[in-house]
Amino acid sequence: MEHVLLVIHLFLAMAIIGLVLLQRSEGGGLGIGGGGGLGGLATPQGTANMLSRATAICAAAFFTTSLLLGIWAGRQGTSQTNLMDALQDTPPAIAGAPLAEEPAPADEPPSVPPDVPIAE
Repeated sequence: MEHVLLVIHLFLAMAIIGLVLLQRSEGGGLGIGGGGGLGGLATPQGTANMLSRATAICAAAFFTTSLLLGIWAGRQGTSQTNLMDALQDTPPAIAGAPLAEEPAPADEPPSVPPDVPIAE
């Protein structure tokens, strides 16, 4: 159910983007309202009203799906933790302790390198 709602939410977002780009701005923009290209099927004012109404409907549906997805995520809050809580619950060997400890020093004195003549 959550995946279906998320897909609907994404389609609504794309529809809002498309509808906003189709609307006529003050400077003309990408609007389809003018130019007589519709052949009298719709007046520029009627097209603008239709696009505005469709944008408002999509925006209301987008808002509703946003609220539903937020409520859905809030109800599943116990299974999803943030990163800081997850790091505090992990053992130190994973969270940041050194991976290998240095060996303890031996009781023997350090060995002396052999005398090697140096060529000059």
